[in-house]
Order: sequence, then structure tokens, then C-alpha cells
Amino acid sequence: MSRSGILFDVDGTLVDSTYLHAVAWWQALRRYGHDVPMAEVHRAVGMGSDMLLDHLLGDAAEEGIADAHDEFYQPWWEQLRPLPAAADLLRACAERGLAVVLASSAKKDELETLRRVIDADDVIAAATSSDDAKQSKPAPDILQAALDQSGVDAQQCVFVGDSVWDVEAAARLGIPCIGLTCGGTSAAELESRGAVATYEDPAALLESLEASPIARLH
Repeated sequence: MSRSGILFDVDGTLVDSTYLHAVAWWQALRRYGHDVPMAEVHRAVGMGSDMLLDHLLGDAAEEGIADAHDEFYQPWWEQLRPLPAAADLLRACAERGLAVVLASSAKKDELETLRRVIDADDVIAAATSSDDAKQSKPAPDILQAALDQSGVDAQQCVFVGDSVWDVEAAARLGIPCIGLTCGGTSAAELESRGAVATYEDPAALLESLEASPIARLH
């Protein structure tokens, strides 16, 4: 049976990792001779590695760059921290009777680290990794996998993310997207892409939960 739920992006939405990803991609690109400005790299974060490299480099994309990103990013894993009230927000959603689902395109081992950082496994109903999708965001594959794994109804859910790519992926499935600006994308830009509401971070969304689009779910 289908049920109501909340899909959550993880990097930049629940865990403070967006800028670390940007630095790791910047370093990886430079290793392969591509001097891409950091601001451009940051704006592409939120896409999966396949989409990100095509977006930044086009035909100049090379297979080894994604592996180099992982090499530069992995040393940061043990220093990752949750964004304010991330676990509290997940628990508050679960207390409302909503299925809490992580719609992440991180690799499996990285996802395990992210889940430890969030520290709310007791209320997480399902979680996706890059293995669950053929294409990464802005394609909607990860979100569809999250729906399939959890049994959540696309007509009775909301997606919470921090990038324009999150908003676009949700729109392709007709799912309302709440935007958080803690990943470094402004409220104006998230709203211009179709976010139904924006908040500073998980703590701000939690504080306004009763007035948010989540309150309409049952």
C-alpha cells in the first residue's frame, strides 16, 4: 500500500558537505588540466558525477576525474557534520506518521558515513545510493527509486533539497520541492526553478513545520 512521506536529499541538505564536494571537484578537474572557476563547480554540485562533468566540460570530460574527486573528498568523511537540527527534523516528520526517506545519489560506502553523521537511522524508512539509478539528478531516477523502495505515493510526498537540480528532478515527477539555502544556493534561485517554499536550513524548516508544505501531508 502507498503511504505519505518526505524524501530528503542528503549532501548540502542534511549534511554540511556541499563546499567540500566543490573543492574536491575543483582539485580533480585541475589534476586533469581543467581550470574551472570554483563558483562554476559549486553551482554544478548536486548533479551526479556523470551529469556534472558533462555540464562543466562537455566533450572534454574524462573518466578518471570522478575517481580523482572521490580521492580528494574521502579524507573529509570523518570531519563531516550534520546541518542544524537535521536529525530532529527527520524525527519530527516521522512523529507525524510520515515515511522518512533519504534520496541520495552517494555511493554506498559514502552513504553509510552520511547516515552515521545524521544519526537518525531509527526513523529512516529507506535510503537510496548511486547503485539505484541509471542517471543522476537532474534526472528523476533517484527520486523514483526512493518512492519504489519506500512505497511512498508521489502524490502524497514532498522532496527537500538544496540545489536547483533537486528542484528540477522533483518537478519531473510532479513532486513539490522545499528548498534549503544551506547548500549555498539562494532562495530566489531555488524559487525561480519552482521550489514551493524555502528555508535557511533543517532547523528553520523544523521551526516552521506546521506552516510548511509538509503540514499538508497526511
